[in-house]
Amino acid sequence: MSSKIAVIYGHDISMMTTSLMKKMMPDIPRGSSIVIKPNLVTLSEPDQGATTHTEIVVAVIEYLKNCGFNDISIAEGSWVGASTEACFKELGYYSIRDNLGIKLVDTKKDRFRKVSSHGITMEISETCLEADFLINLPVLKGHCQTLMTHAMKNLKGCLSDKSKRDFHRLGLDRPIAALNAVLHPHLTISDSICGDLDFEEGGNPVETDRMMASADPIALDAYASTLMGYEPEEIGYIKEAIELGITDSIEWEVEELSKPIASSSRPRGDVKRLASYASPSEACSACYASLIRALKIFDEEGGIRKIKEKKIAIGQGYRGTSPEIGVGACCREAKLAVSGCPASAKDILSMLRNL
Repeated sequence: MSSKIAVIYGHDISMMTTSLMKKMMPDIPRGSSIVIKPNLVTLSEPDQGATTHTEIVVAVIEYLKNCGFNDISIAEGSWVGASTEACFKELGYYSIRDNLGIKLVDTKKDRFRKVSSHGITMEISETCLEADFLINLPVLKGHCQTLMTHAMKNLKGCLSDKSKRDFHRLGLDRPIAALNAVLHPHLTISDSICGDLDFEEGGNPVETDRMMASADPIALDAYASTLMGYEPEEIGYIKEAIELGITDSIEWEVEELSKPIASSSRPRGDVKRLASYASPSEACSACYASLIRALKIFDEEGGIRKIKEKKIAIGQGYRGTSPEIGVGACCREAKLAVSGCPASAKDILSMLRNL
């Protein structure tokens, strides 16, 4: 059976969000607790292509309030090494809380429940796990390790930092699929307004002025992958979800609520090229992103040729070893090491310049 996906284009983000809510919102029992999960991976303005537009969050809350729902929370946990509270403060979430009378939950500080799925044990935020209705608000963007990050991977923000590290140690794809077997968003509204199609931390936004919604996050991810020029099976966690039987199929039926106003875009491939200079082993996203950011600046300076055949070690898999060049606390024993958890792009860049 095909999953329904609604797509809308435009410049009025609030209106687009409301239209998707009207079209795709199922019946919710009165008195239900509702949790909204945006993407606040790191402190970055939404127009840089990494974080959910606050207009979407506000429009969702206002729609729910107008429907008579009052038990509403926003829950998010930024990636390891970043402060969720700083994101809440700088991106206006405390004002949203105060003005609209909702709760704000930093999942890093929440109570967790251990859940096992397909042989993987994870700590999931009780706020997210116990919600009567979970609304997922991911950003469609590229990722230096998984090619794409969107609906399924956005749920990683519901985990403890320990489980986030475990996911990277285990390879991301199967753990993300396993997470989606136990945590089920009832509605996903995709912020595909201007996501960075190459890099999860943003910086190179690509305007498509598009939003999407579906009750099926796996089908939505499969459809989104085609918009980025991939086959669904090229995205590892989608493939794992199929192989583990978490979804029966990835068929979808798209209904456009308006016509496109921007040409379709694809990843440029810059991050994939820069990642070829890294040798990751169970690397966490925050550290990997710092390396990619440093490599990008180094490349723009014309220095990338200095690396030549050298590979930069990164990740938990290098603990206790002595690679030639390494970044992050896990590679502290490298002959040439940049410490930090995560390592900073500034320090990595300094090391690259001195090679």
